[in-house]
Amino acid sequence: MNFSSKSRQDLISLIESKYLKLDLPKVSVGDTVRIGILIQEGNKQRTQFSEGVVICKKNFGINTTITVRRVMQGIGVEKVYLLNSPRIKQLSVMRSSRVRRAKLYYLRKLSGKATRLKQKFS
Repeated sequence: MNFSSKSRQDLISLIESKYLKLDLPKVSVGDTVRIGILIQEGNKQRTQFSEGVVICKKNFGINTTITVRRVMQGIGVEKVYLLNSPRIKQLSVMRSSRVRRAKLYYLRKLSGKATRLKQKFS
């Protein structure tokens, strides 16, 4: 079959639209989020929660990802989550912060109270 590139993109977006999650809250950079991930251990399933600050967001349709950073036991841990993944069962925004940058990679170099962000009240 000879498809033009425009019809190929329409076909791809049509297929992807079936798998998009529509119940996700609006997440932006600087938000503190709590993510519930479905973990399978043997034949049992449970939800494991992790919490952290969103330092990066990449919007690309069904491939939208966020990078969440948290300091645990003195070590900074970052994890990239695919928002439309079927493994993500719950996503809630705990706190919104006012930031002036699109990516908060500078938080990697800071520690302690210097990593605090100003809360945004809306």
